[in-house]
Amino acid sequence: MDRRAFISGITLGLLTSPLAAEAQPARMPARVGFLTPNSRLAFASGERRVYREAFSGRLRELGWTEGQNLVIEGRYAEGAYDRLQVLAVELVSLPVDVIFANSAPAALAAKRATRSVPIVFETLGEPISGGLVSSLARPERNLTGISGLGPELSGKRLELLRELVPGLRRVALLVNPKNVMTVPTLRETEKAGAILRLRIEVLEVRSPDQLEGAIGGVGSDGATAMIIVPDPILLTNARRIQALLLKHRLPAVHAETGWLQAGGLMLFGSSLLDHFRQAATLVDKILRGARVADLPVEQSTRFELIINLKTAKALGLTIPPSLLLRADQVIE
Repeated sequence: MDRRAFISGITLGLLTSPLAAEAQPARMPARVGFLTPNSRLAFASGERRVYREAFSGRLRELGWTEGQNLVIEGRYAEGAYDRLQVLAVELVSLPVDVIFANSAPAALAAKRATRSVPIVFETLGEPISGGLVSSLARPERNLTGISGLGPELSGKRLELLRELVPGLRRVALLVNPKNVMTVPTLRETEKAGAILRLRIEVLEVRSPDQLEGAIGGVGSDGATAMIIVPDPILLTNARRIQALLLKHRLPAVHAETGWLQAGGLMLFGSSLLDHFRQAATLVDKILRGARVADLPVEQSTRFELIINLKTAKALGLTIPPSLLLRADQVIE
């Protein structure tokens, strides 16, 4: 698969801001804030543990070892976006030398909390439309990070679903409206749906107790499929959502590898393991004195197509050979 074909140009946004403060090498031990809307358990032993290990592992490769010259201060919102702001302020007041913000909502909370502490974000979305930065080449202020180009991949996910489900006419999007990346993703998906002549329906879920009603109300008629729009809170409930998809016989495509552990059918998106390792590299540069204004936002260069044959069988689907040949990984 030619992954470079999926990377599109991005226009400048409208934000303006003062220049970030001059960076100084971190004191020893260096203190890194780790801010996420997910749960502590998810990163300790759950579906996101591999990402936390990728982040700290890359820092070790670069000479930063926890308990020696590095302290990582974790702050977990436990699935509540409205807690992120308090946690971001807490990290700034410690203080920390740099904040790693996992997801756009975490990055926005950190951005509101400080104009001086460097922030490295990781998001599957596009950071300009999400309000994080005004330019990828010169992000300004105190933010830089990794972008997954999520909205731009929406059309490709629709194409994959249409290839997977013969006669596909309707695609339901499961979204968390509290996530700032939801709107640009919906916009791109609806544009692609119009071109592909697919009806797009939006299912908003603000809390886990709304999942049964949202997914159960879709109804599978053999011509319906779903896209789970990237969101940390939805991912936290991956196993519950996947059980509902199987119950209602709804094929779905995901954007994050964490869904595979829950039995997700098909994944197409940028590599989150790469995101966390890239973010750690940026953190290292800042700890060694680099100015955030000199560190452009990096874009994903590797995209994965993964198919779960076990889940396909449970849904009564036959995966077309053309899809299997293009898959980076097939789970049997």
